[in-house]
Amino acid sequence: MFLVVKSGGVLNRLVESKLFQNFLIAVILFNAVTLGIETSDFGKVHAETLGVIDSIILYIFTIELLLKLIVYRASFFRSGWNWFDFIIVAISWAPSSGPLSVLRAFRILRVLRLFSIVPQMRRVIGALGHSLPGMASVVGVLSVIFYVSAVLTTKLFGTNPDANMQEWFGSIGASAYTLFQVMTLESWSMGIVRPTMELYPQSWFFFVPFIIITSFAVLNLFIGIIVDAMQVMHEEESKPNKIQATKEDILKLEAKIDALINKMKE
Repeated sequence: MFLVVKSGGVLNRLVESKLFQNFLIAVILFNAVTLGIETSDFGKVHAETLGVIDSIILYIFTIELLLKLIVYRASFFRSGWNWFDFIIVAISWAPSSGPLSVLRAFRILRVLRLFSIVPQMRRVIGALGHSLPGMASVVGVLSVIFYVSAVLTTKLFGTNPDANMQEWFGSIGASAYTLFQVMTLESWSMGIVRPTMELYPQSWFFFVPFIIITSFAVLNLFIGIIVDAMQVMHEEESKPNKIQATKEDILKLEAKIDALINKMKE
């Protein structure tokens, strides 16, 4: 029993050690390079060597997961990050032939394991997750603005027989895509707005407020929400951990108090 506990403690220290984490980061980065080389002419010539390297890396990841399963046991599956690692490694074991061979292309997803290993990256992903409800509200506002603007531009500019107007604003879908291009400021002036102004000189009354609202106001809300979520997570991590008494601890304390009271009565 002592040997089991002792070996478990050694494995626990190994899995959670900084050296082990840095080794995994190095392996993941090396694997990212080798998977990229596979797509080049050099990689096609040395496909067999790269295949051996990929197999070795896969065995390393599998051994890592097995060690974590031994150390954490059932609690391993209580972490979403562990599930993430488990699924990615499981996909990598897909056979190179047969109907599941298409999953081999997803081996590059191993690089995403950096998110679960590097604390700074994990914090950013966590902030994105916490900010999703707020971002959903912003997406809702942006969708309403886009729909109203698409209908408006289709009615205003889509009725013109000009080829460009028909291509850009001939339908709600085309108008929405054009407005998305304008929102991203990709060739919005010379590519969209100025040609439109040649036919509709006052059209800048629509486009300028649209850009200000979508590009400079609404989109910046996304950044603000994410930054706020990261700040909240940082404050929560900075708070000292509060020790909470379990029900068992309370019962033990009550038993001790009762014993002291009985001694005093005697």
